[in-house]
Amino acid sequence: MSGYLLRRLGQAVIVLWAAFTLSFAILYLLPGDAVLAKLGGGDAALTVTQDQLARARAEYGLSDPWPVQYGKRLLAALHGDFGRSVITGDTATHMVLTALPATAAVAGLGLLLGVVLGGGIALAATYTRRRWLGTLLSSLPPLGTSLPVFWVGLVLVQIFSFQLRILPALGNHGPQSLVLPAVTLALPTGAVIGQVLEKSLRTQLDQPYVETAKARGASRARVHWRHALRNAAMPALTMIGVITGQLLAGSVVTETVFSRDGVGRVTTTAVNTQDIPVVQAVIVLAAFFFVVVNLVVDLVYPLLDPRVRSDVPGRVRKELVHG
Repeated sequence: MSGYLLRRLGQAVIVLWAAFTLSFAILYLLPGDAVLAKLGGGDAALTVTQDQLARARAEYGLSDPWPVQYGKRLLAALHGDFGRSVITGDTATHMVLTALPATAAVAGLGLLLGVVLGGGIALAATYTRRRWLGTLLSSLPPLGTSLPVFWVGLVLVQIFSFQLRILPALGNHGPQSLVLPAVTLALPTGAVIGQVLEKSLRTQLDQPYVETAKARGASRARVHWRHALRNAAMPALTMIGVITGQLLAGSVVTETVFSRDGVGRVTTTAVNTQDIPVVQAVIVLAAFFFVVVNLVVDLVYPLLDPRVRSDVPGRVRKELVHG
């Protein structure tokens, strides 16, 4: 197990380095100038002198050649310092960490609702004896994955905020403001989990051990909920690990639709202004959460199935998802 953890930590370091490097390269190649936008806004080209621009770029370390900038930023990032925002002057790390709790609340609630929704649909679709009901429930996850997130958010606002007037449409005020953004994230999340879990459950229910359990007197509910579900949960658990890392990306859309303050709004503003330090802090944070969640998922595998050896989790994961 210690050897496996060391390998996974090494992979995590490579992922974080790649996220930092790619974000730096892409942002460096994009047209635009964050310093110019800060100094002069829309009329920067007419009001800012070259001397002012040069001094400002030197202040933010943007006057150095790009290899020097990359080396300095990478060394500082190793200590958790991504530099100061060119637009606000605040440290990028502080800006992201300050916005994180609001986003984490929505993403966490969205993931919880998605697991409950997707798992409930998959269990009901495979357990019911009514074919029409099973077919109806099985059609819901594909429908959920086909709906655009922003459209779902707008529909929820129209119904529950403007028509029924029971939930707020905008802002971060109170627990009620979490409901609509979380449901918006939960629908596509639950749809993916439901699809994977339903397919896995149907595969497990056709296995010989199910017939053996029934022959020994196990009830249909016990076979379904304890034996089949335990084995079928592993591919769905893998998807949860992947989806969790994507929830931060989904927060950009939901926080825009619902006008919430959070990492999504910080990211949108930073990308529009080409604020490299802030964008890199967000990207590395998202990559960090992704590798941590997937490491936790790999460690949970043996708890669900003792046959899974800790030294081959990647191969087992591939077989579970594709086989």
